[in-house]
Amino acid sequence: MKIVVLDGYTLNSGDLDWAPLKALGSCVIHPRTPVDQIVEKAHDAEIVLTNKTVLSAETLSLLPKLQYIGVLATGVNIVDLEAAKEHNIVVTNVPGYSTGSVAQMVFALLLEMTQQVGHHAHRVKQGDWTTCADFSFRDFPLIELEGKTLGVVGFGQIGQHVSRIAKAFGMQVLVQTAHPEKYAHETEFEFTDIDRLFSESDVISLNCPLTETTENLVNTARLARVKQGALLINTGRGQLINEDAVAEALEEGYLGGYATDVLSQEPPDEDNPLLSAPNCIITPHIAWATTEARKRLLAVVVANIAAFQNGSPQNQVI
Repeated sequence: MKIVVLDGYTLNSGDLDWAPLKALGSCVIHPRTPVDQIVEKAHDAEIVLTNKTVLSAETLSLLPKLQYIGVLATGVNIVDLEAAKEHNIVVTNVPGYSTGSVAQMVFALLLEMTQQVGHHAHRVKQGDWTTCADFSFRDFPLIELEGKTLGVVGFGQIGQHVSRIAKAFGMQVLVQTAHPEKYAHETEFEFTDIDRLFSESDVISLNCPLTETTENLVNTARLARVKQGALLINTGRGQLINEDAVAEALEEGYLGGYATDVLSQEPPDEDNPLLSAPNCIITPHIAWATTEARKRLLAVVVANIAAFQNGSPQNQVI
């Protein structure tokens, strides 16, 4: 079977080994594929792998040999699933490969906002400590996490991992999830509704998937409920928030800080309001990308294809 990887660079920029994938069939790996070149590059492929290259209904209709789409990620919103189903195309994803890495990133962002490590290290390099009259130099409030309340929106694998790490920091944890009844055994955490979570949390972490229900979840009305100075972290999807509303809340000062690894458009437009907002930390969608997580991802991608070829698809979305 011919395998075409449409956008392999972000998964493997040269530090991983494609050999296990190449062993499964004739394999062509493209670092990136513009939308207008998808059909040209994948026209004779039975298997297509994609990370962020969108496979629309129109595109799928022009790929008559296609039998299988492997998404190089957990989220599958880049594939028109209804169209894939109509064309009898199997779609798989890779769940759980980056759980530890993303949870780690949540706290990397949180600690940067509360301890200001990067900021103060930069001030030292600028000479501000050298010229300071005191043994200790700080020019930004520092915040202790112990005793604070973390609100976790979404309680999948990542949300659960984040919640347990928060407990290790001595934080109280409020959780909002669509199906709290599934977690009656989780007595360490308090399950509540979204409005109470936003009004009582010192820190809010968005760890839910992007759906019709969660799109624009954080908007002007919801931000009006937050505690003065509350911190917001987003490692889910950029569209979970209204970026104009968050930028305004930061400008007005009632949101104490926003740290995100995702934006509504990636790479961002130059006029994205968050790029110039105060107390805003933006990292370039790297939470998933530790070496360990990418190795797991590639290994599961290979296993998914092998299972499909053997007639027993695994991690099948449709």
